[in-house]
Amino acid sequence: MSTLWARNWWILALRGLVGVLFGIAAIIWPGITLTVLVLMFGAYALVDGIFTLISAVRDRERRRQWWLVLLEGLAGIMAGIIAFIWPGVTALVLLYLIAAWALVTGVLEIMAAIRLRQEIENEWWLALSGIASVVFGALLMIWPATGALAVVWMIGIYAIVFGVLLLILAFRLRGWAAAREARA
Repeated sequence: MSTLWARNWWILALRGLVGVLFGIAAIIWPGITLTVLVLMFGAYALVDGIFTLISAVRDRERRRQWWLVLLEGLAGIMAGIIAFIWPGVTALVLLYLIAAWALVTGVLEIMAAIRLRQEIENEWWLALSGIASVVFGALLMIWPATGALAVVWMIGIYAIVFGVLLLILAFRLRGWAAAREARA
């Protein structure tokens, strides 16, 4: 596992850089960030729903339960429309979705860090990024009504912290891979 991570250290570095840039943009333009997040989600849900609906109709003769795919497509279309009509409600739902995502990915990163520590001595950067994700997700779940701007700032700060931690991990893995290669 560690060899795979070390070989692909640049992917972690890229994720970290994107996280830092996104975080800075969220802090500089919080109102725009929230609006863009909601509209991007709405556009994605709408387009995804349309394509799922098309898939269901085209495959209705080959699939016995094509109507389930049809319902999925309709749900996506409705979610997209709701995002455009009621962006405030969508923002709250999106907030809970982001919180759940942060909690799940944080726990998975902590689990991966425990496995990584078995191979790389004193490696704790991934665990810290996982802990940051869990704390961020928990704070969003506990205080959802703190205001949309505060939430966007929290997202921005989280993205910067998470991005910096991934950048540190990426360069540490690059160094570890280089040292391992030199020994071989």
